[in-house]
Amino acid sequence: MTVDARKVQELEELRTRVRELETQVEAEKTAGQWPPKGFYAEYYATTGFILGMFGAALSLLVNVIGAPIAKKSPLELIRIYLTFPLGEKALELASGVKDVYVIGDGVILAIGCCLYLGTGMVLGIPFFVSLVWLTEGKSVIYRLFIATILATLLWAINFWGILSWLQPLLFGGNWITNPEYLPSWVALVTHLVFGWTLALLYPWAKFQAYTQPTSQES
Repeated sequence: MTVDARKVQELEELRTRVRELETQVEAEKTAGQWPPKGFYAEYYATTGFILGMFGAALSLLVNVIGAPIAKKSPLELIRIYLTFPLGEKALELASGVKDVYVIGDGVILAIGCCLYLGTGMVLGIPFFVSLVWLTEGKSVIYRLFIATILATLLWAINFWGILSWLQPLLFGGNWITNPEYLPSWVALVTHLVFGWTLALLYPWAKFQAYTQPTSQES
């Protein structure tokens, strides 16, 4: 009994095609849906990281403008902020007497500003994801209200939940949480400005899936 060579070849081609289809189906199963359904956390984590820099920059600017009114150095917030990595000596930066370290005080304060912005970017991730998740589709007033609550919680966690015990443990002092150096209301306002900035910038960071224009639109 002879076998038709053409049928054998056709059968092999069909088997090859079946394997290709199975591979494509598996790839489609594992590939993410686009646009994604539900809350797009990865996107808002990325945008929160970026917007956190703007929130930190504006909060720093408010402190720079407001500090002279309270007869403080414009970069008083940065000096106090730098007490976490540098200890009490950071309060002597830009005192006008001499450089505290081998590196100029201005350079250290500039680095401190960069670290401050970097901290804002890191904190912007959980803050913005939470903000969008809780307020998506709501009004601006409602979003600002939730941002106020989240910023207050962030301030309480940062200052009283972490820094109040961590800075004394590591550096032997609590300059950040000590009202003598940084009044609690100043720290709270700094966090509120950060939160309000992210809330107001939300429309520019809202996710919109890209749709390829049709031939008629193009």
